[in-house]
Amino acid sequence: MTAVRQIDPPEHLHAEELTFLAAADDGRRPPGWRLTPRAVVTFVCGSGGAPVPGPGGSRVIDAKFVGERALVERCVVTLAGERGLLLVGEPGTAKSMLSELLAAAICGTSALAVQGTAGTSEDQLRYGWNYALLLAKGPSAESLVPSPILTAMTTGAVARVEEITRCLPEVQDALVSIMSERRITVPELAGQDGAVGYAVPGFCLIATANLRDRGVSEMSAALKRRFNFEVVPPIADFDAEVALVTRQATAAVERGGATFAVDEDVLAILVTAFRDLRTGQSAEGWEVERPSSVMSTAEAVAVAASIGLAAAYLPGPDPLSLLPGHLLGVARKDDPADAARLLAYWDGALRRRAEAGSRSWRQLWEHRDVLRD
Repeated sequence: MTAVRQIDPPEHLHAEELTFLAAADDGRRPPGWRLTPRAVVTFVCGSGGAPVPGPGGSRVIDAKFVGERALVERCVVTLAGERGLLLVGEPGTAKSMLSELLAAAICGTSALAVQGTAGTSEDQLRYGWNYALLLAKGPSAESLVPSPILTAMTTGAVARVEEITRCLPEVQDALVSIMSERRITVPELAGQDGAVGYAVPGFCLIATANLRDRGVSEMSAALKRRFNFEVVPPIADFDAEVALVTRQATAAVERGGATFAVDEDVLAILVTAFRDLRTGQSAEGWEVERPSSVMSTAEAVAVAASIGLAAAYLPGPDPLSLLPGHLLGVARKDDPADAARLLAYWDGALRRRAEAGSRSWRQLWEHRDVLRD
């Protein structure tokens, strides 16, 4: 019996769609790909409500990534050419989710991933050892522990490196030779089978990087040349962002065994506030002082889920009354002065909306004292 997961990887969550698309499109596939490039784009972006014909019937493919289709098409073309793909953008713009969806559609697994941190070592990009076997039998293919990248190379799959700019420069440099030579040499196995792991058709690498972390460990010019850069922007369409926040917050609350029961108006106000603070301008064109914290869609989902859980498990307070406290928690994560910026937003754009006669904004304005220390 399979244990229930908090988060299902896309290859499991959308297994039926992937199987359907593999059978529905018999067009040309790049070497090692499970789907055609066209089917990969459809899997990620959806079929736009139109049924996709296939053996045994047709089905509508839901969009999983909210963004420009042209962006996804460029990503797919890059990977079809076996070139490195670097997804960059502000935190919370679904770069990791996009990389997982692409990997799941292309090779059937998104699990061949390395999480970049200051503690990531070169071994995690190349290979390590089972030291018990190493001591007992010496260096051998049996005692070798391949990295996710080496596994992807030798099986023709997609490897992922998350937060590449958080890795130290000397660790990043290991990728230069891997992406250029398309092989990993194991000197300890010289003269034995497995001394060199060669990339087979289908191998490619997707990396992600946050624009806010650009200065942590700047990528070398040599490494940059081995990637095609694609910027993943915040969601431009308001309705699309509200729908995404609603969908993902609902899923988060239902995973906890509760029913999501937050009014649509509350979610619209939540998303409006995040967009105002993220862009530095309200929908009406009023100037808003931007906090240093990233007011991302991912943070909006977290706040919506928290309000939904509170409504389910701690009923009583008006959900709008919970919004200021959660916004404050998001805004002052990086800089305590952001609390003052949020208060200025309350006294500026939010107050003007309240004075214009909107009942919901007026209710929110009445909870201003939550923002005062």
